[in-house]
Amino acid sequence: MDRRSHNVYGTPRLAPNAKLEKFETAQLKRSSLLLNTAQRTVVEKAVREVCEYRRYYLRAVNARINHVHTVVSAGSRPEPVMEAFKAYATRQLRAAGLLPAGFKPWARHGSTIYLWKPRHVEMAIDYVINGQGDELPKFE
Repeated sequence: MDRRSHNVYGTPRLAPNAKLEKFETAQLKRSSLLLNTAQRTVVEKAVREVCEYRRYYLRAVNARINHVHTVVSAGSRPEPVMEAFKAYATRQLRAAGLLPAGFKPWARHGSTIYLWKPRHVEMAIDYVINGQGDELPKFE
């Protein structure tokens, strides 16, 4: 079973696969973008704006140098939420002069984990806020 179709609640996650990782890395069209502090700030602001505009409940956000974590409650599947985050962030990074024109900063998809139990939501929030290193996101 591949990673794309292996996302069923209650089933174990696939073990790391070095051969698959090497293959996928070779498929990259350009080097990865590493977000600096200014870019990370813009990305977090964009996520907050999406949530405010679309009335999603943002529980946690943490933009790291090579990925972004969020915990969001929304009345839709997670894929459109994630796509909105990417679109808003890309526009705002370009508007701020922090992203070269034509550069696509995001991967094709991303991890969209459903959290079915309050305990799982709490664990995810704690991981996003406290499990990412010393720098914590700023919440109002």
